[in-house]
Amino acid sequence: MTHDPVLLSAALELLAPQSGETVLDVTIGLGGHAQEFLHAVGERGRFIGLDADAENLHAASARLGEQQKNVTLIHANFRDMGTLDLPPVDILFADLGVSSPHFDDPQRGFTFRSDAPLDLRYDRKSGLTGAECLRQWSAEQLADVLRSYGEVQGAYKLAQVIKSSGNVETTFTLKKCVEDVFGFRAPSRLPQIFQALRIAVNDELAALEVILTRGPDLLVPGGRMGVISYHSLEDRMVKRAFRARSQHTIDERTGAIVVQSIFEVMTRSPIRPDDAEVERNPRARSARFRVLRRRAPE
Repeated sequence: MTHDPVLLSAALELLAPQSGETVLDVTIGLGGHAQEFLHAVGERGRFIGLDADAENLHAASARLGEQQKNVTLIHANFRDMGTLDLPPVDILFADLGVSSPHFDDPQRGFTFRSDAPLDLRYDRKSGLTGAECLRQWSAEQLADVLRSYGEVQGAYKLAQVIKSSGNVETTFTLKKCVEDVFGFRAPSRLPQIFQALRIAVNDELAALEVILTRGPDLLVPGGRMGVISYHSLEDRMVKRAFRARSQHTIDERTGAIVVQSIFEVMTRSPIRPDDAEVERNPRARSARFRVLRRRAPE
């Protein structure tokens, strides 16, 4: 299986891993970014990788191969990073995109192109499946999920159809509900709907809030934190969190800086993939990369 890490060149340029540094990758996925980070920090460096999907960790471990002497892999969602004994790091990296195997394996339920159980979980040993969520949510709750995470127009009508159709257990059963509501517009609505359900099932925005709150405090002076997001809600959260961390304390009377922030934003605008990368890897199209740096003492 080929794996093309999104915005790899930008990540290496802006995060600039150096020999001997410690890298924490909280979404190791198939290990594409990890492999390059590990190569850069060398034998004197250290790499720590987290992933909620045990299958991803297995694939990443196989990819890293002999490089693993200074590698620690942990089966955990980064929402739980506060409970892990993580050391200070030079680089903290998160790629919030869905891993290729989640789409490529129909049995995971992430794609509407194949009929399969509507699972949608990253960690198949934890939490409710997509089908179970649809059974438990009210029509109002489901409509709110579709509007908030997928910006789906006609969300309440679709929610009513889903609830009235009985148990929606498979991807094709859900797809049929969407087609019944949206007709010829269904193909353009399906990605939004599956995305919204995936975000809700995995509680992705709450998990992101954890890393944006706790992550910067793990950085050593001079440390860098980079986040690749794929959804406007995610990117907005990253932008606001990084901006808040980099705000100086200002004297309200004079406007003078009283206390300088120990953080600075390194990306005034998000870094996006160029046309060549999008052509090579269409899944990178919506990627946005932002970087925060902890200032080194002068």
